[in-house]
Amino acid sequence: MVFRLFRHKEKTTEALAKTRKGWGGGLSALFQGATLSDEALWEQVEGALISADVGVNTSLALVNRVRQRVRDESAFDVIEMFKEEMAVLLDSKDKAVWDWYDQENLPAKPFVLMVVGVNGVGKTTSIAKLTKHYQELGKTVMVGAGDTFRAAAIEQVQVWGERLKIDIIAHQQGSDPGAVAYDAYQAAVARGADVLIFDTAGRLHNKGPLIEELRKVRRIFERFDESVPHQTLLVLDATTGHNGLEQAKVFQQAVGVNGVFLTKLDGTAKGGIAVAIAQELDLPVIFIGTGEGIADISMFDTDDFVDALFGDEPAAK
Repeated sequence: MVFRLFRHKEKTTEALAKTRKGWGGGLSALFQGATLSDEALWEQVEGALISADVGVNTSLALVNRVRQRVRDESAFDVIEMFKEEMAVLLDSKDKAVWDWYDQENLPAKPFVLMVVGVNGVGKTTSIAKLTKHYQELGKTVMVGAGDTFRAAAIEQVQVWGERLKIDIIAHQQGSDPGAVAYDAYQAAVARGADVLIFDTAGRLHNKGPLIEELRKVRRIFERFDESVPHQTLLVLDATTGHNGLEQAKVFQQAVGVNGVFLTKLDGTAKGGIAVAIAQELDLPVIFIGTGEGIADISMFDTDDFVDALFGDEPAAK
């Protein structure tokens, strides 16, 4: 499947190195030689999960679930229990809207992917990585520079366009992003592009106008086809932890986000934020950024992620 080409377990493992170290040597170390009836042990486990930004409520529920299984099952592997329960939390969200990534063909041409997120989360770089991702699949890509609020945003997209040899549809700074969306879609159709990635503004200090701007862009796309944009991808910076979740809710309310691109995972000890995203935002993580290079992108895989979080330490029984 195409999916396997972009499932880089080694990159995921490397990106989660700081988080793995932040577990206090790993949960396995906590359980080695420990008495499972010791309340202090479970408090340490809860603290380790919370420190990795899994979230307080989710961490407590996860620990309680494992403790219940320890009491109920005659033979058990505590670490495997944690892996299984965390995988359930990560996989509980509907990823069906992203199933097309496993297929040879996209569901539409042009396939329109709207990218949203606050300024500074690595949105432009993520768009470049997504472009490379599609190019590796043999797709022709165009990008619409819809963040017309910042001149630098337009220039950054154009620079990546030159490097990746793709067409960029851009207007002047301060122009109507809806007009950019209109022209970008028309151009993508006229030039037979397979994929149109559309950038958007992310200035949350001016939240009201931003929301209306995003809604207007969506309405422009919907004039062409009610299914456009086909997917809306939220870029979140893993280093911001739970602070980023509150910002993300603004975009959810504005445009109906379908999935998350989690960036800068390699730069934080709080990789457990992926679990919080699934639980608190009710969204699947689809892509993860595993480094600064254009090729440092992987599709999120639950098993790989959970294995990387817990490492390869001996199991505790």
